[in-house]
Amino acid sequence: MSIRHRLLLLWIFGFSLLVGCAKKEPVLQIITTKVDSLNQVNLLTDSLVKPVVYTHVSGLENQTVPHAKHLFISIILPSVLIVKHNMAQERKKLIALKEKKKWNHEDSVFYHELKLQYKSSNVENLLKRMATVPNSIVLAQAAVESGWGQSRFFKEGNNIFGMWSYNRHEPRIKAALKREAGPIYVRAYDDISQSIADYFKTLGSAYAYRELRTALQESNDPFTLLPHLKYYSERRFEYTEQLRKIIIYNNLTKYDTYTLDPHYFVTP
Repeated sequence: MSIRHRLLLLWIFGFSLLVGCAKKEPVLQIITTKVDSLNQVNLLTDSLVKPVVYTHVSGLENQTVPHAKHLFISIILPSVLIVKHNMAQERKKLIALKEKKKWNHEDSVFYHELKLQYKSSNVENLLKRMATVPNSIVLAQAAVESGWGQSRFFKEGNNIFGMWSYNRHEPRIKAALKREAGPIYVRAYDDISQSIADYFKTLGSAYAYRELRTALQESNDPFTLLPHLKYYSERRFEYTEQLRKIIIYNNLTKYDTYTLDPHYFVTP
């Protein structure tokens, strides 16, 4: 084999390695923490957020109000960003599938599972349904629905948003309140990120939030989007006004620009 031929083979081999490396996307290294003490919570100090998923948090009611709020936001926001990252990866894969001429079995399963979860009609509709609201709105709703992390459902089942359960085969908690149809149950999750993922799927799939999904195509301003959440509560506009006041009073819009710390993205 000539020297020129060997050099050509080496160049091709090296180029192949570069292409192979280019296809490998960094993987987010997630840390899971079961909270036995609130001292385990990584308090937010800047806009780069450590990807920690917390579970079974309690004791916030024993803290001063400002510190309890800081702890609550520091607990919730990492999971919000993690779930948004995972959804962004799924959206990216969906966009790639749109351009792919022939799908394999894995592609079809991936698409049909998401389509079922979001009750969508096609890829374009699915992408629309997978849009997410600003962090400030998520935090405000989390604060209202969980009483800033002091509700029984939050403590016992990592259920931030009071999501009801209609399936007796899934993990759930019986509520104290009852309705004419019988007892009420809420879902129990393994960790906080699962509760947030369920929340986004609800906003993306329920008929009540169709106007919100349309508005998200035009704006990401939290105050523009808030009126479209009126059906989240029986209190309607009184509820969205409460969310608006919480966002303003606690300056929650500053968290809309927070991102996951890039140090926790590792190339496999």
